[in-house]
Amino acid sequence: MDKRWVIKDEADGALVKMLDQELGVGKKLANLLALRGITSFNEAKAFFRPELSQLHDPFLMKDMDIAVDRICKAIQDNEKILVYGDYDVDGTSAVALVFSFFKSIYNNDGNIDYYIPDRYNEGYGISYAGIDYAAANDFKLIIALDCGIKAEGQIKYAKEKGVDFIVCDHHRPGDCLPVAVAVLDPKRHDCEYPYKELSGCGIGFKLVQAYAKKFDIPFNDIKKYLDLVVVSIASDIVPITGENRILAFYGLQIINSNPRAGLEAVLTFSGVKRLAPALCTKERIFARSLNINDLVFLVGPRINAAGRIETGKKSVELLICDDLVAAMEIGEYINVNNTERKTLDTSITQAALDMILADKEQSKRKSTVVFSQDWHKGVVGIVASRLIETYYRPTIVLTESNGLITGSARSVKDYDIYDAIDACSDLLEHFGGHKYAAGLSMKPENLDAFTQKFEKIVSETIEENMLIPEVEIDAKLELTEISPKFYRVLKQFAPFGPGNMAPVFLTTGLVDKGYARIVGLNHLRFCVMYPGIYKPEYAAIAFGQSDSLQTVINGKPFSICYHIDENEWNGVVSLQLMVKDIKPDPIRQSH
Repeated sequence: MDKRWVIKDEADGALVKMLDQELGVGKKLANLLALRGITSFNEAKAFFRPELSQLHDPFLMKDMDIAVDRICKAIQDNEKILVYGDYDVDGTSAVALVFSFFKSIYNNDGNIDYYIPDRYNEGYGISYAGIDYAAANDFKLIIALDCGIKAEGQIKYAKEKGVDFIVCDHHRPGDCLPVAVAVLDPKRHDCEYPYKELSGCGIGFKLVQAYAKKFDIPFNDIKKYLDLVVVSIASDIVPITGENRILAFYGLQIINSNPRAGLEAVLTFSGVKRLAPALCTKERIFARSLNINDLVFLVGPRINAAGRIETGKKSVELLICDDLVAAMEIGEYINVNNTERKTLDTSITQAALDMILADKEQSKRKSTVVFSQDWHKGVVGIVASRLIETYYRPTIVLTESNGLITGSARSVKDYDIYDAIDACSDLLEHFGGHKYAAGLSMKPENLDAFTQKFEKIVSETIEENMLIPEVEIDAKLELTEISPKFYRVLKQFAPFGPGNMAPVFLTTGLVDKGYARIVGLNHLRFCVMYPGIYKPEYAAIAFGQSDSLQTVINGKPFSICYHIDENEWNGVVSLQLMVKDIKPDPIRQSH
């Protein structure tokens, strides 16, 4: 798939010069800082050295005082509390966090429990079955996490049954808020909380932080939950900026130094090696430093797999487990779920691709909507993402469940798929989500009308360049500018993710040293240098780009855009270029 290369404009020259002088990092890195909105030494210090003291006061969030008071009343009156959350990573990690904290201070004869709805029988969000369960078992308060902001009917129903709700959500509210005791959501229009992009688990952590603050519980007693928060931040793909950056920074520290048993089990089954206790000062230290990508690709899918294939309750059970042996047993069970998930993902993706290819009208469309009643509901979101890798356009994958057509939507860069779905809401029974990902359901008789209307809305609102994948390049860079000091500073830009992506560099006029080859199924490994100049040279790996082999080996100069990373082989660590795209140079470069 052809990609557009877009080089960012350089930051203000005077600002770059000032940052370089004050920080001594060089103009290229000073420019990267300026492009991230950093304008002073103090801001750079806060960026490179996040402090937990920089976290916002949780009571700045609308209704936080009401939420804490209602929980206090429940504990004082010996009421039963049910912690309720969605079945994905964000929801299950949030439930594990809030349940673990309140169980540690309120575990009077099982007065606190948790509930994860069944993806297939109950669907996303607050379910009437979940409310009936709470009422039948004398739960007087439900703390809903990562869901509930659009559950007006369900929460009204709960109120009629004598069950109060505290909603902790981070999705966009509808026109009306539910009649809950408290609604914690920074995205509600009347909330002045300074940071709007917390994950659902992040909202749960702010609730715990508020309770701890009210009762003078030391922050160090709740810091241990930040490993769950960073897993949710990575897996839910929220921006790693502001408060999320601080939470992610310290959450990664915990995972890398002494992870909870459940996360260690997941990482072990994903193939990440752990140092033997005799080789390290703490019992649980991994052989390499884990980063956000590890959580996105190794941890998140496995935690999600339980809810996709069987039940999200297993994920919570894993995350609250404090015994490594027991966690390994649950982890093995979930790993089997993940293997099944991958098999379903592969087969359904191929079926959807075949369906698109057989439909001659698809080539004219600006969106993809595919449906089969036989597809597994648990993997349609993954399949939507896979389809975008081949047909780069807003995509919805649908299946049938409980008499409704239901599914998941994924978008392309800069296009708000939530708004497009919202414009079709007259044809839907339910929908919710974000700019880039959403869920929806409709009556079967509305499918054709929805497909046509969605295509019309997308065609009218999407810009043509959004339909071509983009590689955003931070700066041009010469190989001679890559040095150990340069990389040491660059590493401190992490943790990387939306809002703070790993810098992408462009280098032109390169040739292969002569070792280019295809590795694995379709990956390209080679070594770059300037023509006739053998130093510096850098190993490069281009995942999924075996079709660029001829561009690399034909002896003509080419350009690459890439991240800089480390590669460890036989105990030797060296810098490696992680290539995002390769193009032949139009004009031979001279150096």
